[in-house]
Amino acid sequence: MKLESNAVIQIQKPIEEVFEGIVNPEKMTRYFISESSGRLESNKEVIWKFPEFEEKYPVKDIKIVQDRSISFVWDPDTVVMITLEALPNDNTIVRVNENGKELSDENLKWALENSGGWANFLACMKAYLEYGIQLRKGAFDFMRK
Repeated sequence: MKLESNAVIQIQKPIEEVFEGIVNPEKMTRYFISESSGRLESNKEVIWKFPEFEEKYPVKDIKIVQDRSISFVWDPDTVVMITLEALPNDNTIVRVNENGKELSDENLKWALENSGGWANFLACMKAYLEYGIQLRKGAFDFMRK
């Protein structure tokens, strides 16, 4: 049995703006990561750094469908798929699915933590794209060693 982590939210912005908010590192560093080696593009690899961790994370096997989906691998056991759905009145539904790990106690903990992590990603993106608020600013300072 494969585990998966899921999260979904509606953002009150057009699909093109939401897509750009995910692939553009200048926007992503306002609500999710602290550094990126580049824009998310198909068949490219980028390196992400998060403000709360010392490590840097390679993001590989990137596949982009303009204004529709972004997928990548940052954990060799999983694939992250972010899909966008345009709604009336320039609203967008964003769904995140990360799956691939086998069922085990350790991986069950991973699935629960990642579901919360992806929900946090979506909430922070919504706050930033709709209102310019940076929810992550200072939110994880307590985790630094």
